[in-house]
Amino acid sequence: MYSFPFPSEISQWLTKKGISPFPFQEEVWKAMAKGKSGLLQAPTGSGKTYALWLGALAKVWENRHSTEKGIRILWISPLRSLSKDTLKSLQESVDELGLDWQIGIRNGDTPTAERARQKKKPPQCLITTPESLNSLIAQKDHQNWFQTLEIVVVDEWHDLLGSKRGIQTELALAHLRNLRKKMNAQVQTWGISATLPNLEEAAFVLMGKNWMVHRSDIEIITSEIHKEIQFQTLFPSDIDRFPWGGRMGLPMLQEVLEVIESSQSSLIFTNTRSQTEVWYQNLLLFGNDLAGHIAIHHSSLDLQVRRWVEDALKESRLKAVVCTSSLDLGVDFAPVESIIQIGSPKDVSRILQRAGRSGHGPGRVSKVYFVPTHSLELIDASAIQYALKNNIVESRNPIQKPLDVLCQWLVTLAVGDGFLEQETLQTILETAAYRGLSQEEWQWVLYFVSKGGPGLTAYDEFSKVDVVDGRYQVVNKQTARRHLMSIGTIVSSVSIKVKFMGGAYLGTVEESFFSKLKIGDVFWFGGRPLEIVRLNPMEVLVKKSVRGKGVIPTWGGGRMSLSTTFSDLIRLKMNQLADGDFSERELAELAPLVEIQNQWSLVPHSDEFLVEYFKSRDGFHFCFYPFEGRFIHEILASLVAYRIAQTRPISFSLGMNDYGFELLSDQEIDPEELLGMDLLSVKNLEEDLKSSINAAEMARRKFRDIATISGLIFTGFPGAPPTNKHLLSSAQLIFDTLTQYDPDNLLLKQAHDEVLDFSVNQSRLKTTLERISNQKIQLTFPPKPTPLAFPILVDRLREKLSSESLEEKVIRLSQQLEDFAKGKKTGSRTMERNKKKEGHELNSSENE
Repeated sequence: MYSFPFPSEISQWLTKKGISPFPFQEEVWKAMAKGKSGLLQAPTGSGKTYALWLGALAKVWENRHSTEKGIRILWISPLRSLSKDTLKSLQESVDELGLDWQIGIRNGDTPTAERARQKKKPPQCLITTPESLNSLIAQKDHQNWFQTLEIVVVDEWHDLLGSKRGIQTELALAHLRNLRKKMNAQVQTWGISATLPNLEEAAFVLMGKNWMVHRSDIEIITSEIHKEIQFQTLFPSDIDRFPWGGRMGLPMLQEVLEVIESSQSSLIFTNTRSQTEVWYQNLLLFGNDLAGHIAIHHSSLDLQVRRWVEDALKESRLKAVVCTSSLDLGVDFAPVESIIQIGSPKDVSRILQRAGRSGHGPGRVSKVYFVPTHSLELIDASAIQYALKNNIVESRNPIQKPLDVLCQWLVTLAVGDGFLEQETLQTILETAAYRGLSQEEWQWVLYFVSKGGPGLTAYDEFSKVDVVDGRYQVVNKQTARRHLMSIGTIVSSVSIKVKFMGGAYLGTVEESFFSKLKIGDVFWFGGRPLEIVRLNPMEVLVKKSVRGKGVIPTWGGGRMSLSTTFSDLIRLKMNQLADGDFSERELAELAPLVEIQNQWSLVPHSDEFLVEYFKSRDGFHFCFYPFEGRFIHEILASLVAYRIAQTRPISFSLGMNDYGFELLSDQEIDPEELLGMDLLSVKNLEEDLKSSINAAEMARRKFRDIATISGLIFTGFPGAPPTNKHLLSSAQLIFDTLTQYDPDNLLLKQAHDEVLDFSVNQSRLKTTLERISNQKIQLTFPPKPTPLAFPILVDRLREKLSSESLEEKVIRLSQQLEDFAKGKKTGSRTMERNKKKEGHELNSSENE
C-alpha cells in the first residue's frame, strides 16, 4: 500500500479506518522517516494534522514503550482554542493504536492540579502555546521535560510568522535544539502553514541557522489538493437605493437571512466586535425562529461563553453564529455549510482562512457569501474573485531584532536554570530574527536586564538578573514571580470587567468606552441590552434592561487595514472600470455610479492618479485617491496637510477611507499650484513624517507596549491588575526619564523605529509615493461630491458634532446627489482650471 517502510500497526490502522493517504502525506512521512525537518503547506481540512502526527509517531515508534520520563513530541499552537480539537484527534489515534501514551495540554487554562501531574510525569506529547512553552523553560530543571524530545510541530506557522509571538517561538526552538545537541541528539522541526507565497522565507525563519547549515535535510512540501471555494456575492434587490458609503451593511439583512435559512449552519463573519453585536441583534429580531438557534462569538466575551458556542455549533445545536476573527483559527466545524462575510475582508488570506471554516474535510466545497456594506465594496468582491481564481495571497514578513522580546527571553532563562553569556549568545544568533545582533547590542541587553541600563541603574526594581559564578540568574523570588506572570508579547488595552449584580461574569469592554457612560445608561453586549448599575474602578455591574435601545461598545483597533496585495487588486479593478469593462456582474452593477463618476470627474486608469477639488457649504474639499487603504491614507493625509501648512497659514479637517482621503479647509486654495510643490514626493519623507504625525507622541505611546514586554512595567497579578492610568503614567515616567538621562537607550530607539515601521509603515508609504510619482495626475473640479468622494465625506461627518443627525445629513445629501444625477447631469471628464470659478462652486443650499 505504501511506497516506503511504515510501521505495520499504523498501516493496519489506516486500512481499518479506510484512509487512503494523499501523496503530500506520504511525502511528509518519507521525509520524517529520514530524519528531515520541514514545512508543510496545505489547505484547511486536507489532513495536514494526520500528516505530521502519524509521521512523528512512525519516527518514534521503535522506542514507543520507553519508560524514560519526558516529552517526545511537542505540538505548538498559536491559539488555546486549537488545543482542544488537536488533543481529541491525537489522543483518539494513539488509543486506537493501542499505544499507552498520554497527550497533555499546557496553556493558561490548564488547572493547577494538572500542571502538578505533568511536572511529576510529563506526557509523551504536549500541546502548548508559545507563551506557555516560555513559561515551562522558566522552570527550574526544565531540561527534564525535554530530555527525550525528538520532534517539534508548529501549527499555523503562518499566523505566528511576522509577529513577536513568532519570535518567542524562534528563541524557544533554538534553545530546545541546543539542549538536545548537548545530549548528542537532534530535534526535528516541522511547521504547518496555510498558503503563503514566501514559503522559502517562512521555512528559513522556522529553522534558523539549520536552514543554512542543513538545507539539504529540510523539505518544503506543498499539498496537491486545491480547496474548492464557491464564492458568491449577494446583491441588493434595488442597487439604486444601495448606500454609497457605510460600514454595518444592514440593508442586506434580508438577503443574509435567506442564506441562513437555506443552509444547515452558517458562520457570519464581521470585521469588528461592534458590528457583530449589531448584526446579532438584527438577525435575532427579524429572523424566523432564530431565537435559541443563533449565538454571538467575539474575543471580549467570557471564555466559557465562547466554548459553549463552539461546542453547540459542532453538535449542530446552532443554526448560525455571528463572529469576528475569534473564529478565524482554531476550531474545526464540520457541520458548517456556509460562510457569510459582512463587508470587505481587506485581506485575501483572511477570506481564505474563513472559507476553510466550512466544508471542512478533503474534497468538500467551501461556500462563501460576500455581503457588501455599500456600493463600492462590489469592487472588493470582484477583487476577491480575481485573487481566488489566480491563487493570489499575501506574504507574511518576519520582524527583525526586537530587543524587548530578547530582554524578556533572557530573564525567562535566568528565572529557570540561568544562562551562560557566550553559549546563550551563540544560540540566539542561530535564530533568523537575531542573526544580525551586534556585540554592542548584546552587551546593552545584558546590562539592561542586570542593571536596568544607564538611566535606571539607581532603581533596584530594574536590576532583575544577578551574575552568580558566571551564570546569569534571577535570585529574588518576587522578581521571578512577577516575570512568570508577565511572559508574553500580546499587549492589549486595559479592559473593564462586565458583571451582573449577582456576580456572573460576561466579558470585558475597554475602559475608554465606559468613560462616556453613567449609571442608568444602557449598552448592548453579548447580544443583550444591559443597564449600568454601578461603575467601579475595574468592573461595571449591570442588570438586564427592559429598554431595547442602547449604545454599542467600541473597541480599539476595530478598523482593519487594507493589505498591500488587496490594494493592488483594487487598483486593477478600478482600471477595468476605467476601460468600461463590465463583464463581471459586480462591476456591471456599478455602471450607474461609474457613469456619474465620469460625468463629474473621472475613473482613473492604473497609470493615472486622481485628485478632485470642489466647494461645499462646509468649505473647500481637496480629495486624493491612492486606493491604498485607510491606514496609509490616514498617514498620507497628515503628511500632505503638513506640507501645505509649511507654505501658508492654513488648517484642515481630515477624512479618509480605503479608497482615498480628503483635506477640508475653510480657505480657498489653488490645487494646481500645490500639486506642483512636491506634496506627494519622497523627498524629506522621514523628517516630514515625524513632524506631521507627531512621531514623538506616537513613540511615547508605543513605548508602553515595549516597556511591558521587556519587563519595565509590571501589569499586575491576576485579579489585581493596575489601572490604565497607572500603566500609562508609569510608561510615560520611564519614557521621560530615559529620554533625559539615557537618550541612547535601545528600547527608546525601538519605539521610534516601530512607529515608522508598523504604526506608519514607512516602507509601504514610500512605495506608494514612488508609484504616484510615475502616474499622470488628473486634477478635476466636480460640481458635487463624486461617488468616490461621498463615502469619505460620510466618514468625516461621523466624527462631527451637529444638531443634525448623521442619518439626516446622509439622507439629505444622498437625495441631492440622486436628484442631480437624474436631472442636470452636467460636468465633463476633465475641467480646465479657469472653470473653477464659473459655476462649479455650490451654495449652502445644494450641498453639505
